[in-house]
Amino acid sequence: MSSSVYDDPGYYSNRELSWVLFNKRVLSEARDENNPLFERLKFLSITASNLDEFFMVRVASLKDMVHAGYTREDISGMTPGEQIAALSQVTHELVDQQYVSYNQELLPRLPGSGLRVICRHEDLTEKEAAYVDKFYEQNVYPVLTPMAVDSSRPFPLIRNKSLNLGALVKKKEGDDDLEFATVQVPSVLNRIVEIPVREGEVRTVILLEEIIERNIHKLFLNYDIVCTYPFRIMRNADLTIEEDEAEDLLKEIERQLKRRQWGQAIRLEVEEGIDERLLEIIEHELGVTEDEIYRINGPLDLTFLMKMYGLEGFDHLKEKRYLPPQPVPDLPGECDIFEKIREKDILLFHPYETFSPVVDFIRQASRDKDVLAIKQTLYRVSGNSPIIAALAQAAENGKQVSVLVELKARFDEENNIVWAKMLEKAGCHVIYGLLGLKTHSKITLVVRREEDGIRRYVHLGTGNYNDATAKLYTDVGLLTCTPSIGEDATAVFNMLSGYSEPLSWNKLSLAPLWLKERFLFLIGREKANALSGREGHIIAKVNSLCDKDVIRALYEAGAAGVKIELIVRGVCCLKTGLEGIGENITVRSIVGNFLEHSRIFYFENSGKPEYYCASADWMPRNLERRVEIMFPIERPELQKKLMTILNMQLEDTVKAHVLKADGVYEKVSGKEKGAVNSQLEFCYMAKEAVRQQEQMVNSRVFIPETHHE
Repeated sequence: MSSSVYDDPGYYSNRELSWVLFNKRVLSEARDENNPLFERLKFLSITASNLDEFFMVRVASLKDMVHAGYTREDISGMTPGEQIAALSQVTHELVDQQYVSYNQELLPRLPGSGLRVICRHEDLTEKEAAYVDKFYEQNVYPVLTPMAVDSSRPFPLIRNKSLNLGALVKKKEGDDDLEFATVQVPSVLNRIVEIPVREGEVRTVILLEEIIERNIHKLFLNYDIVCTYPFRIMRNADLTIEEDEAEDLLKEIERQLKRRQWGQAIRLEVEEGIDERLLEIIEHELGVTEDEIYRINGPLDLTFLMKMYGLEGFDHLKEKRYLPPQPVPDLPGECDIFEKIREKDILLFHPYETFSPVVDFIRQASRDKDVLAIKQTLYRVSGNSPIIAALAQAAENGKQVSVLVELKARFDEENNIVWAKMLEKAGCHVIYGLLGLKTHSKITLVVRREEDGIRRYVHLGTGNYNDATAKLYTDVGLLTCTPSIGEDATAVFNMLSGYSEPLSWNKLSLAPLWLKERFLFLIGREKANALSGREGHIIAKVNSLCDKDVIRALYEAGAAGVKIELIVRGVCCLKTGLEGIGENITVRSIVGNFLEHSRIFYFENSGKPEYYCASADWMPRNLERRVEIMFPIERPELQKKLMTILNMQLEDTVKAHVLKADGVYEKVSGKEKGAVNSQLEFCYMAKEAVRQQEQMVNSRVFIPETHHE
């Protein structure tokens, strides 16, 4: 089949619609009765936060295109307008499914598990109502800011993602004209309010907005309340930064962050049954269309369920089988990490293995008198990052510390600005990324003076230097002092800080320079091998696959007979079961307790397999508009570890969904082969590796020294 055939839009799925399918896979975990009840609440909360970000960025971007008159088709042949129309239908359906899950599958089960949720304040008993009213007077009322709208007071600015109560009111004395009033549900207060009960009784909670609605008449004393309903808006939060015109990128991003709260309204959530007169006012003032209104049968903003998941006393309703991160056998506690890296390359697998070695790597470097310099890229870090503290300490200890802080890391911009300023104050040299590119690579270079000269130690990873998310995201990292990688690492930082691109590279492949060409070469090599009668085999694990050139190369390789096994967590624009390719290409997605985040690649290479890990997904933005790094894994033991990871995920029969030819994802059944939960197996494998290491250490026989005369 000629390559021109694969230019047909019919061979590609739309990226945005594929993302909705991904969020439905997350929703399926909330609906899975095999998951503990509170885990199901957590997954439902995740679907809501996912959808919020999707609207603020992806849908907002499409609406910007429509307003700008942009009509170019995507790889699936859809214009921005067509995509918005299709998304409106499927996202409304998704929201309906969310609330069917909440109202019919989860909420009714809570009382029997020890938790009663009062859905409407009218359902309070007399005693509960007295407590709620007192709570309101003491804790809520002083924080509220009621806002009325009349000829002298314009419609207020409604913040992005804020939960509000809208009301129609009329003066107690005067005409019957209706006026609009609103009050924001304060985010500084806990949205879940627990009502005291006697010991042994079912614990009871009510949502903060219900307490405010019950007492809203106390905010508008000269008015009668005609009706009150909650509403919530989503605004365009996709920052538009003109880097060429920005004299100071940091100041420009700070300015744009303030605008994020007041961007164009693109989605309005209201309670089902809202008074149409009230809705008409909100709809008109916010400038939303009917398609942008979501009528909700239940509490708005289901992200509160994550707070419910965090309530103490319900551990029996949570997943307990997943083990905490285990020690890394090759890096025993209090060891000299540089000595261990000199012995051999070390592969880390988070969160099954602890993230501590990455922190210790930088911490030891900051204190080591022989360390001359530390260089690192930071994309997302935790709120109280030990890595930031170690870098600051290193600078204070006189080390040369260079840190690239990516200010354009979406929704982490404000956090990164704070860290950048702190590092500068500590004496670090801070770089704010490259013009027009996001630096998404994860790399640390430590330069150390040793007896035989200067040695470079490098950490490369698929995930962020974030000790918090490292407990939730699955990622791999490599610790090495291989000279060729050390040379490349130096070249990377010289390029980032001084724009000096080396003439050649040893081991690392960088985007946007030539990583995409490298991937296309590796896929093409498998195709050539298959056409020559040799085995062709590719296994790729990524978060997203939507680059047309890569997909076309995979189609061509599959048509040539290459076996291609793809593990794609989220968006996948590639289709399966196509004529001429058949079963040569398979796609599976794993949605489990941890978020699959690692990027791992295997190429058969005529019996001399090559393994790679990378910070990049197979997306145009990663391959063409970001600084990304792919690095080889060459030590046989570590290659074996990667293959075990890939094979285990390909055998998953509990958390895996397989993409069918009709574009639907079908959950794998474990009835024939037995239940295989890859994430759970990785927990056990990490625990077993520690046990074996301890057993080996304890069983060593020490032979006493013999003296001969």
